[in-house]
Amino acid sequence: MSRNHPFPDIIHLTAQHSRDSMEPDIRAAFDQLPPEVRQTALNLRDLICETARTLPETGGVTECLKWGQPAWLPVRKAVGTTVRIGAEGGDLALYVHCQTGLIEEFQRHYADKFRFSGNRALLIDGSGSIPSGELAHCIALALTYHARKKQPRQ
Repeated sequence: MSRNHPFPDIIHLTAQHSRDSMEPDIRAAFDQLPPEVRQTALNLRDLICETARTLPETGGVTECLKWGQPAWLPVRKAVGTTVRIGAEGGDLALYVHCQTGLIEEFQRHYADKFRFSGNRALLIDGSGSIPSGELAHCIALALTYHARKKQPRQ
């Protein structure tokens, strides 16, 4: 158990957070990803952290393991939903909660950019560069999902 927080597998990410400071169990989860998607997964991790820093309403993100996969959730409760990284086939997968409708929202914006796996994952070619602008938008939509649902419709 950490002195800074009650959960050993959770850390609060800051601007100074780096791969070197990754908790051992999180690093092990990245190491278990297929070699052909591992570097892209680490780049996606950086993008998730950078995107979260642009969303003050989240209070930042907490990095943890969910279902054995690296995951990030907003520090503030009831603001957004968790995003996770995994692999499906030769692709990198950005998972979101399957009951949110986020995958449908991602498809409305980026059906021509990404492939999808049901209502739970956005698939990224793990061997190339990531389309960071589009992915950052999808990440922001997930990390603010509940807060956006509470806003009055215009």
